[in-house]
Amino acid sequence: MKPIISLQNVAVRYKRSGNIFRRKSYFEALKSITLDIYPGETLGILGRNGSGKSTLLRIISGLIQPDQGKVINRGVTVSLLALQAGFDPNLNGKDNAILSAMLQGHSRQKVQARLGEIQEYSELGDFFFEPVRTYSAGMRTRLGFSITTIISPDVLLVDEVLSVGDQHFKEKAERTMVAKIQSQQTVVLVSHSHHQIARLCDRAVLIDEGISFAAGEPKEILNLYDERLNI
Repeated sequence: MKPIISLQNVAVRYKRSGNIFRRKSYFEALKSITLDIYPGETLGILGRNGSGKSTLLRIISGLIQPDQGKVINRGVTVSLLALQAGFDPNLNGKDNAILSAMLQGHSRQKVQARLGEIQEYSELGDFFFEPVRTYSAGMRTRLGFSITTIISPDVLLVDEVLSVGDQHFKEKAERTMVAKIQSQQTVVLVSHSHHQIARLCDRAVLIDEGISFAAGEPKEILNLYDERLNI
């Protein structure tokens, strides 16, 4: 089976604020990432806080470009489901749903035809028509999850969403992800939950100090992750 997305020696750096000895200073978020994503798989991304997991998802999604290396997308649509990502706080939930889905490459007609499903799944009720600035963090999470799961891309990138929100929505979101996995949706999942990675993923990758340190069976990578944390 051929990969649908490949990363080859990808590196990303960010400029630090301020000057150190009058020289530009950079932070290397990713140093050397090489990995493949295959159709229909659920790939778990593990790593300590600050290891570059969220930056990696932004690279895969195309939101940012690498400073080094290559990202090869073999003709698939990709959407990043991150908490409260890209919402205009002055627009209501409905308008943010339309805008967000269109930015992911979907037509306005397609989005409008599914607005009722997005509203129903999000459980926002009449708040769907209120400005997002009035939403709690949990409400924004529900809206973001609903948009991307109802208007589904070829590859879904999930950044810690299943770990946030009330227990009812966490369970509902996980049921949705299981259904997508069983329907051969390609998913890349960042999570600190060993249970979620072991239960949902076919394969896992450990990112450590900006490098793709290891890849393999989820249980093997989870054990390696715990070992690295104790070093």
